[in-house]
Formats: sequence, C-alpha cells, structure tokens
Amino acid sequence: MKIGPLSVRTRLTLWHAGVLTLIVCGFSAAILSLVKARLFGELDLQLGRELAIIDRIYREEPGELADLAPDWSISLFQVAEGDRIRHQTEGWERAGLAAALQEGGAGLPVSWTAPDGRRYRLQTAAGPSYSIAAALEETSLRRTLSTLAIILATAIPFTAALAIVAGYFLAGRVLAPVGAMADKAREITVESLGERLPVDNPQDEFGRLASVFNDTLSRLHDSFERLRRFTADASHELRTPLTALRSVGEVALQGPLDPTVCRDVIGSMLEEVDRLAQLVDSLLTLTRAESGKIRPTHQVLDLGGLASDVVDQLRVLAEEKQQRLSIHADRPVSARCDPALLRLGLMNLLHNAIKYSPSNGVIRVAVTTTPAGQPAIEVQDTGPGIAAAHRQLIFERFYRVDAGRSGDSGGVGLGLAIARWAVEANAGRIELESEEGNGSLFRVVLPATAN
Repeated sequence: MKIGPLSVRTRLTLWHAGVLTLIVCGFSAAILSLVKARLFGELDLQLGRELAIIDRIYREEPGELADLAPDWSISLFQVAEGDRIRHQTEGWERAGLAAALQEGGAGLPVSWTAPDGRRYRLQTAAGPSYSIAAALEETSLRRTLSTLAIILATAIPFTAALAIVAGYFLAGRVLAPVGAMADKAREITVESLGERLPVDNPQDEFGRLASVFNDTLSRLHDSFERLRRFTADASHELRTPLTALRSVGEVALQGPLDPTVCRDVIGSMLEEVDRLAQLVDSLLTLTRAESGKIRPTHQVLDLGGLASDVVDQLRVLAEEKQQRLSIHADRPVSARCDPALLRLGLMNLLHNAIKYSPSNGVIRVAVTTTPAGQPAIEVQDTGPGIAAAHRQLIFERFYRVDAGRSGDSGGVGLGLAIARWAVEANAGRIELESEEGNGSLFRVVLPATAN
C-alpha cells in the first residue's frame, strides 16, 4: 500500500520523536558507560589494595598468608616464585584461575570468564623474585550493569511513544497560526480583498509570513480597485463619443437632408471619431506598457535637440490659441534614454500645458540640470495651476482637476499617465511645482550619464 505525502504536523512529530529518541539512546549509552567505568574502577581499586596487602604480608610474615582468606576475605590469590607456587587459596584453585595466567592475564586488570561462566577481574604484581596474582568475582557488578541496561532499554520505547504524543500536540500548537491563516485565506474572495490574515505575533516566523501575505493582499486589493476604476472610467469615456455620434446622427435624420447640414453633421461625427480614436490609442499604449511589450532602447541623446523637435511639432497648436511657446537650451545636456519614449512623454506634457493654458498665455520649455547634476527638461505654463489636493492624483488615469472642462478641451485624462510611464521607463521621474492661479512647472529628471 502506497503511503501518501505526510502532513507537516506528522513530519514535525516524527522528527521530534526521532531526534529525542536518538538523544535518549545516546544519553542511556553514556550513563551505562559511565556507570560501568565507575564500577570497574572501584573494583580495580579494591583489587589493587588486596595485591598490596598480599605483597606486604608475604614480605614481612609469609606464614600468615593462609590467614588472609578467613581474616581479610581475600580468597582468590596466588603467590609464586618462578615456576614454584608458594601459596594459593582454595578459591583460586577451585575457580581454575591458573588458566587465566596461562592465557596472558597479567599486568593491568583484565576480565576473564571461567569454564562455568563466572566472570573474574584478575591482576598481577611482580616482586624482586616472586609474583602475586589476585582476582575478584564480577558477578554482582555484571548483574548491576545488566539491570541498569534493561531499565534504560525499557525506557527508550516509552520515551519514544511519549515524544510522539507530545510532539504531535506541540506541532499542532505551533502550526495553529498556519491553520488560522489558511481558514481566513479560504474565506477571502474578490469581493472581500479588504480583509486580512490574523497576525498573533508580528515578530515570529509565522507573523512575518502573515504580514507578507497581507502586504500581497493589499497590493492585489489596490490593483483590483484601480482595475475597477479604470474599467468604469474607460466605459464612461467610450460612451461619451459614442452617445454623441448617435445623437448627432439621430438629429440629422429627423430634418431635411440638406448638403450643408450633412457636412456639419459629418464634421461633428468626425470630431467625435477622432476623440474616440485618440482615447483608444492612449489605452492601447498604456496596455502595451503594462504588459511589458514596449522595451526601452537606451542611447545617449541630446535633450536640447529632442525638446526643440517636440516644440516645433506642437507649435501650431499654441499658435491656434495665440500662445507664446519658447525653448531654452543654452548648453548641451545629454542623457541616456529611449528617444521615442521620452519624446512621447514630453509631447504629452507640452500638449497638456497648451491645452490648459489660456489664450495669449506663455509656455516655456527649458533644458537644464538639477543641483545634483542630473539632466532635466522643464515645461512651465501660465495656466490655472493645480491645487495641493490634486497634485498627487493628476497622474492617475482619467483623473482631471476639473472634470467639467474635459469635453471642451478634448482631453481624455490619459496624457499625464502616459507621460509618467514614459519617463519612468527611462529610469526618471516627473516633479511638479504648482500654485493655484499661478501656473504649473513639470520637470522631467533623468539619470546622469556616466562620464
């Protein structure tokens, strides 16, 4: 049977149980090793003391060696001079410990297993002309270690089971914020993008994750709102010329078909068609810009020459309103940008200045540099100016300071939006200085070229 992907909670539980089990196993092994070393150390100390007692008595009172077993409880030892055994206890002979010496049990303490399965700790010591060997039984020590090992081994599965239960509970508590975020995110729809995920602790990992999701929802909400406004404004702007076309046509059909009247009607209809075409072209430009289909091609460009070309191209519009349009480019100023996009942005700024400046007004275009050394193009007019409440909004699509005058001026509210996009596509920015009643100054600031 194939097991499907495990949940995060299950994986955390298994990791927690596995790591804790490994820790307990290592800790148990360390305890067993330490206890074993301590017990064998104490046994070796006792064995060393017995060897010292046997050595002292053999050198001072050899005849008293037989009294060591009943009086000192030293029942396992042997004293030999060369190949001749001077004394050995009955227990030594009964345990067959002579075979341990024949197997090389000499020097440091060693463990030896007798034929009957008993374990002994054996150590030898050498004198000037003799050797002493003593042994202690390890049975009780081994039994203690076995009991301890059984206890530790029995505790490991219980510890693992407890780790699984506790880990599953703790993982559930830790992942509870994720579940709450998932439940809340499941409830959020297009109609409720204003809602946000719960953030219990903004400083922890889940809190930062929720904050990131909330920021994303905020951007989505803003994008949907701008899309709604854009759709509503575009529908309104498209409806206006279409309604005008229909009205003019219906009025013309109700009267006699006089050639002069027909020419006037056709002229009015062509004006509306031109306005409709202008709106569609602007919308297509912005749509292509946002989709990334327009890719800037940067090159070093003389801003004075570009500004002069744009001024010459739009001078006829200024002359129709008897406006004075001038260009000031006293010294060469270069910038690395896309000529076509920058021309489009500058044309929209200048067209906006001509459109909203009064008859006999003055429009000044200047190519200069900022105090920071960045190249700039300034478009200054003597129009009505822009109130502070509108300065942050005039670059939005279809936004107008005075919506009532848009029909007379022929604007569709997209010129400044296109201008801002064109300048920002060249890594620049548009600055606005305006005072209500005293005209406006739009400044296009571009990045400085590397020397």
